[in-house]
Amino acid sequence: MAARGALLRYLRVNVNPTIQNRRERALPFTAILRRFSEEVRGSFLDKSEVTDRVLSVVKNFQKVDPSKVSPKSHFQNDLGLDSLDTVEVVMALEEEFGFEIPDTDADKIHSINLAVDFIASHPQAK
Repeated sequence: MAARGALLRYLRVNVNPTIQNRRERALPFTAILRRFSEEVRGSFLDKSEVTDRVLSVVKNFQKVDPSKVSPKSHFQNDLGLDSLDTVEVVMALEEEFGFEIPDTDADKIHSINLAVDFIASHPQAK
């Protein structure tokens, strides 16, 4: 057992993780995490902008009466859309915001508020 401890002390390597950037200068791992978190934090869309764009998409949907559309509108209860129509609205939102909404999340989007919350909190939304 003592020999194992001595051997491990001898073989132990000091690890300081770094990743090379384009200029071949080593960056400490913490700096990379900090840079990534700043990029992610700054990449979310403004909720009021998302709301305006979602309202516009839903108002332009052929089966919707634009006068009934509000930020609190439920697709089925308030706008009279069936499940297929809701899928089409979600697809139109994917096209508008430039990213794919996974089916598991798309199934949970039943109102404009839910769509706005999901899109505004998604880092890939453009």
